[in-house]
Amino acid sequence: MTELSEVDPGVVQPLIKEAYELETVAEASKEGIDAFIAAIRRRSFFPTRDLCEKLFDHTVAFFTDPDADKVVVEYNDTEAFPGEEEFQLDEDDVELDALLEEDGDTKEDEMKEIDSDDDRPTFTPEDTSEHEN
Repeated sequence: MTELSEVDPGVVQPLIKEAYELETVAEASKEGIDAFIAAIRRRSFFPTRDLCEKLFDHTVAFFTDPDADKVVVEYNDTEAFPGEEEFQLDEDDVELDALLEEDGDTKEDEMKEIDSDDDRPTFTPEDTSEHEN
């Protein structure tokens, strides 16, 4: 079993790879969902119940077909939170380039205003309120 993740649009990276005995998982699949879950969960790979159910549902036919070579089960982890909407940033809603330009543009007058204050320390050596020796 290999778990992959899309780290950037169009860039898929493997996260984890687990090896299982085909006969063990096939037998567990015949016994039902709970036995199947017990067979696939490991310390390094501990899928949620809903992912386990999806794996079980999609692999039942695989285990009974002797000619099957592999099975691919796609799972978007947003499926784990029913009722939550997937976050999508619409280009019409936010003009990101304009925001970046606005924040990165410092005018000369603003710089003069910032530098106009005297930033020298205002305490004297007799003043012990700022520093304790």
